[in-house]
Amino acid sequence: MKLTILKDHLIESIGHVSKAISSRTTIPILTGIKIDATVSGVTLTASDTDISIQSFTPSENGTLKIIDLFQAGSVVLPAKFFVEIIRKLPSQNIEIEVGHHFQTTIRSGSSEIQIMGLDPDEYPLLPEIEESKMLRIPSDLLKTMIKQTSYAVSTNESTPILTGVLWNISGDKLKFIACDRHRLASREITIEIESAPNLQNIVISGRTLNELSKILPDQNSLIDIVISDNQVLFKIHSILFYSRILDGTYPDTSKLIPQSYQTEMVVPTKELAEAIDRAYLLSREDKTNIVKMIMREDQTIEISSSSSELGKVTEQINLQRITGELLRISFNSKYMLDALKVLDSELIHIGFTGAMQPIIMKPEDSTNILQLILPYRTTN
Repeated sequence: MKLTILKDHLIESIGHVSKAISSRTTIPILTGIKIDATVSGVTLTASDTDISIQSFTPSENGTLKIIDLFQAGSVVLPAKFFVEIIRKLPSQNIEIEVGHHFQTTIRSGSSEIQIMGLDPDEYPLLPEIEESKMLRIPSDLLKTMIKQTSYAVSTNESTPILTGVLWNISGDKLKFIACDRHRLASREITIEIESAPNLQNIVISGRTLNELSKILPDQNSLIDIVISDNQVLFKIHSILFYSRILDGTYPDTSKLIPQSYQTEMVVPTKELAEAIDRAYLLSREDKTNIVKMIMREDQTIEISSSSSELGKVTEQINLQRITGELLRISFNSKYMLDALKVLDSELIHIGFTGAMQPIIMKPEDSTNILQLILPYRTTN
């Protein structure tokens, strides 16, 4: 294999695929990036078995010549060194030449680097996915759905299924759910599907979705999503992003969501978030994160927290309205702040079915996003 390629384009492609490289893999060749050079362009591939990413750079883009190919071929190069050295090369033109036993020479300006490559035939093949079950989602909307749910996945590997986000597709509705037993986040959208598949119990790792989100373009371009029995493929322009579907059955969370409330209130989102954020400063000093909310008859709530060493903070917030029984609630301030950050609305509706029952939060003007956190039992 021998070619020259423009540095910026190679760095961009490396940036995409390097998100799938893990130093903890038990398969040594997966610590490398596979390079395939053909007449049409150069394809980079990286995988850690859970995620596989492939990025294609065309030989030309309009009148711009990106790649000059002298000899087609493939090689696998050690990712950590390859990524670092390409970024530090002095010239915009990079020459890559593979010789006997996959010994690779990289030239740029006055620099010449020798790297011992690996046999590309030993690199695992990417999964083949039939395109019978496919949906299409605007990139910015998918990015928002990931942001609004993935933060609530569990970090406890003893229950692997809860480290993922559940996808349920029914008719023209797509719903994401994430739950770590202490909180829950869900978001539902309407999608256009030509032959609407009913797909239940598709669970994708939250970590994987966060890596996908970094690749998704901000502009409103459409992303094709192909779903098979154990893999999901995201097609993003010149990038193919494969993800394994987690094994197991996601627990039924629908029973956690009450159908009616004992107490309801509407509160300005920004004021509540800022008050809880200030209270969090003290609560974290005692490593409890516990903040208290007391509802008053004068249409206000009191937010407070205390630290045995530092003192106490108390704030009053005026409500838009409150109905039902006045309660005293204690909750994890960090969980509440995480939920408030993704509720994109000036006013939020908060529902309670009792002092020790789940707290349900939704934007006042929308029902397609829901956040739930469990309160704490405190002695006072």
